[in-house]
Amino acid sequence: MIIDSSQGGAQVGLPAVAGGDCRVPEPGSVEAEFVGVDGTLVQRSWCEAAVAVRFEQLAPVAAFPVVPGRRWGPGWWWSATTGRHVMHGSQAMCMQLMVLDRDRHVVGLSARPVRLIWRDPGSGRVLTWVPQLFARYADGRALLADCPATCAPAAGRAARAAVVLGATCGAVGFTYQRLVPPDVVVAANVRWLAGYRHARHRDAGGLEHAVLEAFTEPRPLMAGAAAAGEVLAALPVVYHALWSGRLTADLTRPLGEHTLVALCPAAGDGEQEEHES
Repeated sequence: MIIDSSQGGAQVGLPAVAGGDCRVPEPGSVEAEFVGVDGTLVQRSWCEAAVAVRFEQLAPVAAFPVVPGRRWGPGWWWSATTGRHVMHGSQAMCMQLMVLDRDRHVVGLSARPVRLIWRDPGSGRVLTWVPQLFARYADGRALLADCPATCAPAAGRAARAAVVLGATCGAVGFTYQRLVPPDVVVAANVRWLAGYRHARHRDAGGLEHAVLEAFTEPRPLMAGAAAAGEVLAALPVVYHALWSGRLTADLTRPLGEHTLVALCPAAGDGEQEEHES
């Protein structure tokens, strides 16, 4: 009998365990289950799958639950990084998708692509866990993550799974994290900039060069937009550049007309490809 301990439900990780001990299985004894190219479930050794499988390209191995009475249900996030939709199951997960999508080093994203299966060394029970997010980085690193709605340490099954996944991922060069929900101001700013993530805003009205030139020296957001051209035409270009990291600003404070904006020193280095849809 398989005990399904997958959770339905952020970039600093939360503490894995609120207290207590957890015996960790050998990484070689952990199995990975995922959806193959033909739509059928495939089960392989985790150590083999981690090397051979492009988890960022896979469909979810398990659906996100719909909880009666809850105001927020499963949805889709259009990723500027991949040019495809990524499913999410909660507001917290959607927010973390935005944060990862904005990360210039992230090149792949997927939701619930793998179920990890292991036998608990203490009880002998077969346990499973489905991490909510997978991210692939340009340097080949990979992240499996869950997206709790609060900063409280994990407890119960989530805590035990976090310990096992931390060790299991570490054994193959992956990272597992329970991702910290961003500060409310940062979240609001990222959510606003995400509205301008599509590549159509990058050079809207042919103003991209003028916008970047306007912020060669730090200046207030609105003043820079006015210097680049007609304000209403320039603002989407400014916001897109702030989203993509070509411009930088302090997002821990509310974004507004007086926000100091500057050209990012690394704006021309390793810029992620932007996808049309």
